[in-house]
Amino acid sequence: MTPADPIAAEAVPGMIRHVAIVGAGFSGTLLAINLLRHDGPAATLIERGDAAGLGVAYGTRQSDHLLNVRAANMSAFPDRPDHFAAWLAGRGGAAGPADFVPRALYGVYLRETLAAAQAAAPGRLTVVDGEAVDIDGATVLLKDGSRVAADAVVLAVGNLAPQVPPGLERIAELPGFVGNPWAAGATTGLAHGDTVLLIGTGLTMVDVALTLEAQGFAGRIVALSRRGLLPHRHAPATPPAQPLRERPRPPLSALVRTVRARGEAIGWRSAIDELRPFTQGIWAAAEPGERRRFLRHLRPWWDIHRHRLAPAVADRVESMVASGRLTLLAGKSCDAQAVEGGVMVAWRPRGESAVRQIHATRVISCIGPQGDVARTDDPLLSALVSAGRIRPDSEHLGIDVEVTGRVLHADGESDERLFAIGPMTRGAFWEIVAVPDLRRQVWDVARYLSNAHWVGGEGL
Repeated sequence: MTPADPIAAEAVPGMIRHVAIVGAGFSGTLLAINLLRHDGPAATLIERGDAAGLGVAYGTRQSDHLLNVRAANMSAFPDRPDHFAAWLAGRGGAAGPADFVPRALYGVYLRETLAAAQAAAPGRLTVVDGEAVDIDGATVLLKDGSRVAADAVVLAVGNLAPQVPPGLERIAELPGFVGNPWAAGATTGLAHGDTVLLIGTGLTMVDVALTLEAQGFAGRIVALSRRGLLPHRHAPATPPAQPLRERPRPPLSALVRTVRARGEAIGWRSAIDELRPFTQGIWAAAEPGERRRFLRHLRPWWDIHRHRLAPAVADRVESMVASGRLTLLAGKSCDAQAVEGGVMVAWRPRGESAVRQIHATRVISCIGPQGDVARTDDPLLSALVSAGRIRPDSEHLGIDVEVTGRVLHADGESDERLFAIGPMTRGAFWEIVAVPDLRRQVWDVARYLSNAHWVGGEGL
């Protein structure tokens, strides 16, 4: 049985026979697969290069870049919760349901699942190598001048590159600054005596630090963030938390007290996990002022408790800190200027007034993805913003959408032919970056586009 469908049973506008999907990371790839599974419209999946099914997350080649969720909860399908575990077992059982497997291996799983879906529905899915730069109605314009005509378009662009760190607005023009940690050459070309400054201490910083170590970098790695907080680790496998019987009510201050009390009673990990079925509803019910206070004061604490490290990764990071290969700093970046051999970054330690200096050969932004579509330099999103086809959500976390995924125009009207899914819809759903949440969203949107959202039970 599939989970209950949260999308209202309203008619899909017009007859949708063909869907163009811009982006073939997890969300876009899985949407294409589900359209085929639901016997829905034909689909064209648009992605640069041979990267369908990978995206940034699963395109890594490093074996020590692990999933942050155990294999048992990484199925691509909400109606087949053991799908990934069974796939692993079919490969000889090298990893089990309780393991945190390499992200590259999960990319293989997605690509094989996509290939199987294509083989089962010949002629209904086309993969196009191209870069979308604009959308005219439901026709996608590609950089090479070609077009993909469809009845509906879904933006599955994933996370954008990190924004320029606050206080370092001038650094973007300086040599030695890397704005995108996933760009080719971001961590190469360094000497043993160099210093690399990572702005941010979250999951992206961990990936970059592990990459530097794997490449044999023997210099100094310094990570700086406002609070100097590292993500916590997953505990050894324990029985799953029992979900709460009803959604906690606002205000958020009462929720904080509830979580603290539950944490003392059952452990903080279980207290966070039991909120999972209700997190999107809590966010949707919160007043704008409450959302802003959460983002300003609580988000860093939420992130390090909610988005945890695989134990093996946490061990590696702790070893790097203990040996001095990685230094964590808590403070605020203030300014930067080019100097001989790199960049001089001024920063103020947390709780102090005096400004200090760090001379870094390279500065890499690891502060998390840019979400404000009003400020992005992404060609496609910039074009859509300029045309009024999309707008930022109220907290500037991503693209403003309805619960169906339909985007909202600058004037607040919904677009019947343009949808968005994935992390760029976090303004509406907040909890929409991990596989368990994304697979549910993609399942719902695929059913909606297939006009199957009104079917209960097992669906089609």
